Amino acid sequence: MTDPTTPTPMHPLRRALTLWGAIIALMWLILIIDIVLPAHLTGFGIIPRTTEGLIPGILAAPLLHAGAPHLISNTIPLAVMGTIAALRDWRGMWVALACSLVVSGLGVWLLAPAWSVTVGASGIAFGLFGYLLARGVFIRSIADILISVLIVIVYGSLIWGVLPSHPHVSWQAHLFGFIGGILAAFATAKASRRTASPAA
Repeated sequence: MTDPTTPTPMHPLRRALTLWGAIIALMWLILIIDIVLPAHLTGFGIIPRTTEGLIPGILAAPLLHAGAPHLISNTIPLAVMGTIAALRDWRGMWVALACSLVVSGLGVWLLAPAWSVTVGASGIAFGLFGYLLARGVFIRSIADILISVLIVIVYGSLIWGVLPSHPHVSWQAHLFGFIGGILAAFATAKASRRTASPAA
């Protein structure tokens, strides 16, 4: 008999949409506050090879954007790929987020031009992109391979963002975010195989 006091688990799709809706809403709220005050919050982004650019720079940068067009360009990829990643593997999505945030941030901090300030969630978007692409290869499930193919069809042009193409676009964030996502896919696939393997 079901205990009526036990809370009903949230549906996976609702949980994913709630999480990514909250994250994206927070980004928009921060941008609006920055515009209205103005608070010049972008100054808390990643400033290469400086202490403050490392912390809080790496943690703060994904939440900060240079303007509405900048955030709009990240909103849909984050919502779509974040939701797909959450539905495929909730824990794996968090690993992908952490890896893309840290690896992307460190890549920018180490390689971006001195005294530049990098903000935006594109490193995480590229991390989710790399994670979903590589997951299909490492997990070796038909569903994940099909998702990888679909991601390539819809967002395949993103891959060019890992190359230097525009002085005001951080290819470092894109490249290292993408690498972080691949590392996350490899790590989660390895952990899944270890869990699935029977004990000797």
